[in-house]
Amino acid sequence: MLSKAAKPLSRVFSQLHRLQSTLVIAEHNNSTLTPITRNAITAAKAIGGDVSVLVAGKKCGPISEALSKVEGVTKVLVAEKDVFNGLTPESITPLVLALQNQFKFSHIIAGASAFGKNVIPRIAAKLDVSPISEVTEVKSSDTFVRTIYAGNAVLTLKAKDPIKILTVRGTNFEAAKDGGNAAIEQCPDGDYNTNLSEFVSQELTKSDRPELTSAKVIISGGRGLKSGDNFKLLYDLADKFGAAVGASRAAVDAGYVPNDLQIGQTGKIVAPDLYIAVGISGAIQHLAGMKDSKTIVAINKDPEAPIFQVADHGLVADLFKAVPELTEKL
Repeated sequence: MLSKAAKPLSRVFSQLHRLQSTLVIAEHNNSTLTPITRNAITAAKAIGGDVSVLVAGKKCGPISEALSKVEGVTKVLVAEKDVFNGLTPESITPLVLALQNQFKFSHIIAGASAFGKNVIPRIAAKLDVSPISEVTEVKSSDTFVRTIYAGNAVLTLKAKDPIKILTVRGTNFEAAKDGGNAAIEQCPDGDYNTNLSEFVSQELTKSDRPELTSAKVIISGGRGLKSGDNFKLLYDLADKFGAAVGASRAAVDAGYVPNDLQIGQTGKIVAPDLYIAVGISGAIQHLAGMKDSKTIVAINKDPEAPIFQVADHGLVADLFKAVPELTEKL
């Protein structure tokens, strides 16, 4: 029998739910939001409680406005200073620590991109907690699922740290849609300058093709293409599909294509509707980055290539004949 001072469990759980609050660190280039941020917001919504989004940069008003309209976002915290240009972890970390000191977030999240993997461990170290990387599912506010051993095993873990610091795999969460009306607030002023690093410049590769991590169709090439010039076969085929072009680590290491095309455990994680692997043997390193694709098609002249074990459809053929024939028929 409950005493007068006791509270029903439902009320206790409701209060705990309200205590949950998550900070999502937005990734952007001051004018365009990186798609994985919307996936991270969906993960934050699955945790429960209020969801705040941090937008740091220069003249990032359009990003703040766009995020304020995302469903599930409670407020957008904006910090506009020259020091945040380039989103270096050395400048973002003290800002996040200041926000944490003020708002006492229970969770801090970023996408499992190069940016997220760079800044989240630094924040976790400063807060003296263990970061949880590449989360693929949120079971509850303290229980998460992630893959280990290059995706060959799935681990469910319960985090005991008072603040949970996560990177989430974008391919496992739907992108949050518009439909919200969040308040936009300025971050507390402070000195976030650092002599540890300085952003100088960046050169972005411009392409009419979709970005790898958000593409619906991806055509990837491996060492079997034998040279960078032969990747033109894939570009011609990709133009027919409106697809993105990727590569295995072997092709990148051989210098055929730049490393921003690399798909795999040490590259980009993708899960398109259609993945066409051309001249890729199927090493574990590569499979870890693409095996969640909806449909996998493999073209390889070696019938024993491991890629055929995960492929939904396989073609044992000389790629230098098969790919031009396929391109011509489309």
